[in-house]
Amino acid sequence: MKQRDSLTAADSSRLKAALEAILATAEKLRPRGLELQQGELGDMVEQEMSATSAAVESAAARIEEMLNKSRASDTGIHMEVNERILASCTELMQAIKQLVVSSKNLQRDIVESGRGAASMKEFYAKNSRWTEGLISASKAVGWGATVMVDAADLVVQGKGKFEELMVCSHEIAASTAQLVAASKVKADKDSANLQRLQQASRSVTQATAAVVASTKSGKSQIEEKDTMDFSSMTLTQIKRQEMDAQVLVLELETRLQKERERLGELRKKHYELAGVAEGWGDGEEGEDRGQLQYYEYTLKIKTTKMRLSASSPQ
Repeated sequence: MKQRDSLTAADSSRLKAALEAILATAEKLRPRGLELQQGELGDMVEQEMSATSAAVESAAARIEEMLNKSRASDTGIHMEVNERILASCTELMQAIKQLVVSSKNLQRDIVESGRGAASMKEFYAKNSRWTEGLISASKAVGWGATVMVDAADLVVQGKGKFEELMVCSHEIAASTAQLVAASKVKADKDSANLQRLQQASRSVTQATAAVVASTKSGKSQIEEKDTMDFSSMTLTQIKRQEMDAQVLVLELETRLQKERERLGELRKKHYELAGVAEGWGDGEEGEDRGQLQYYEYTLKIKTTKMRLSASSPQ
């Protein structure tokens, strides 16, 4: 019995020694200055939130400058499109500014209610993963605002793609959602500042949708104007365009005929299934009928669009 106890004690000693060796090795591998970085996490949060606010303010100022330049140099449809796009971008920047303010207020509530006797820096260091999430999300919002304004600048100058501006808008929506998620993870669900943050988030979503909508409509207007403007074309260029348009019309008419034939076959099958059982709605026949009705509906839409494309001036 004594021998068994001594063996157990020896095993425990060896295990303890091995664990201490592993811990010592891990401490050597730990990056220098990590403690300092954690001690500075609180400062980093404030710095990043301030940097985000500054980036949004700068973006708003650049948009105002672009708007003034457009009014001075552009006319007609181009000025109308640019004003509409830049106005929606301005509204988005205002919504983001409010969201950043709401996020900072909520973070202050979280720290005050959760730190107890600890200092603010100690609270941020203790909750380092949450803090790093805030920093990352804040950086993403500031970066998104800057990139979106760059894209808007190129679009206004006629050098950029409308699609890039739409992508940037969606990116901002994603980054602000990340900031909201990071901010509210430790929040009291009944917090007034949490409610304000969620309302600000909804405003950003609506403003983002407005940017996308104004960009899409502007793209359509510009492309329609450019497509129908033949004033600068030579006789040879017009003849070439005319031939290309005729080829496209023939292709669309062929596709339209095939879709009509397919629609006819689907309708036949629809009526066959309809005759199998009156008052359907249940069973496989009902499901098949529903699918056929859906296909028939989509084909009607497709054939209508193709007919309009084939008949419209090229």
